[in-house]
Amino acid sequence: MLTYSYGINYRNNRFHVQTIMSGVRRPQPTATLERYARRFRDLKREFQQLEYFCKGTLLKRMMKCGKAQCACRQDPAKRHGPYFEWTYKAKGKTVNVKLTPEVMPMFRAASQQYRKLKSLLNRLERLSQTVLRHQAKRAHSAHHD
Repeated sequence: MLTYSYGINYRNNRFHVQTIMSGVRRPQPTATLERYARRFRDLKREFQQLEYFCKGTLLKRMMKCGKAQCACRQDPAKRHGPYFEWTYKAKGKTVNVKLTPEVMPMFRAASQQYRKLKSLLNRLERLSQTVLRHQAKRAHSAHHD
């Protein structure tokens, strides 16, 4: 009797559905596994398109100064600024970095890339869990055949 085991393997910068024979004969890989492998490759390609990224929050602040007679004390519309900051956590501490108006768009783009990175990782993780559950179910049913 022959057994076929299936898995998605990474070789030569590509994902492959691999078939391993032993013991009892099993059906060929399902179209579902092929579809999962194709989706995984597509998501991996999206990673290669990411640009520089950074974690954190970007702030635009209008500030009051320390002068008692300044109009900024009474009228929020007359506050000084805008002043830009990038805030993030490092080793449990909040770090604030002042940014010039010229570099703010660069950090905004990097922040958007970070959100895209997190989204891609979440999608890849969910897909991986689905594939692993599918493979475990197939392996379990083959073991009991």
